[in-house]
Amino acid sequence: MIVTRTVDSLQLPTIQERQAVIDQPIVSETFETALAAFPALHAIEVREPVKPASIGETARIVFWNAERLKYLDAAATMLRAEKADALILCELDVGMVRSGNGHTIGHLAEALGCGFVFGVEFVELGLGDLREQVQFQGQHNTAGLHGAGFVSRSRFARPSLVRLEDSGRWFDGAFHERRVGGRIAMMAEVEIGATPVLLVSAHCESHSDPEDRALQTATMLDAVDTLAPGRPVLIGGDFNTSTVTLAQKGDAALTASALAKDPHRLVRPEPYEPMFEVLQRRGYEWADCNVPLAPTQRTRPDGTPRPPFGKIDWFFSRGLRCSAPEVIPAVDANGVAISDHDALAVTVRPA
Repeated sequence: MIVTRTVDSLQLPTIQERQAVIDQPIVSETFETALAAFPALHAIEVREPVKPASIGETARIVFWNAERLKYLDAAATMLRAEKADALILCELDVGMVRSGNGHTIGHLAEALGCGFVFGVEFVELGLGDLREQVQFQGQHNTAGLHGAGFVSRSRFARPSLVRLEDSGRWFDGAFHERRVGGRIAMMAEVEIGATPVLLVSAHCESHSDPEDRALQTATMLDAVDTLAPGRPVLIGGDFNTSTVTLAQKGDAALTASALAKDPHRLVRPEPYEPMFEVLQRRGYEWADCNVPLAPTQRTRPDGTPRPPFGKIDWFFSRGLRCSAPEVIPAVDANGVAISDHDALAVTVRPA
């Protein structure tokens, strides 16, 4: 499913519309009807920068899984300091009580003097995960949108949304929260010098296995070749490269045994994740645009998640010269985490 329709403002699902889905039987037909019915899942919100700026011959790009983008002031301070030409972002809320019921990417773009592109991964039928359900019990989401996008002072061309799966695996509440939608990749072009470069914000399923992540990656690359054949591409994403299946993920003994055999397994997951072979076959590289053996996870103020941490966030490039990769600590001025993911940065030049 590729979405290319753009709007000035998404049509926000009402509380009544979301409740009507909750009240229906939990069956595949209910999910499919809801997926088709929510207009926000089938459009892309675009806001042009007030004072558009051009990008030079090289660009500094940041990717960040902002984990709801609920610490807006601290996030703006952190990202402003990076002086990036474009931000690739995922896990962004619109109208979720856990992030103040605000339009997080819109507020961030305004604070940075930028425009933005935003697409919806899920319409959230509840308050979020188990921690958030307890913290915000009795409150309501005004819109319940969760998605991904881009922020820049440069104009974006040809924005699109690619749904990597529509299995409905989050619909029945088996993962302790109910959602309508599926994982996505957002795409949009910026000009670096005089060359159009496709930026991609990718988010592979966390409750899955290496084979499924490879399938979602292939789906994304097929869409790239449909939308921008032969163009230079920079993909930034949370690929959830845990190296294990969902059933194995919480098994501490298995993790300890696996790390005893290969201490670098979590930060060098390539041998265990077939998605890397898929990317390599399609002409993508990652050695020059990532810091080697660097974990990208971080413990939140509530003490979760706990180590050992892996490298689950990545840049992948095609047709670009990449240099100066960094991992940026996602913390506020007091060193307190503002996401459970650190950010990535890289400098790129069209080859």
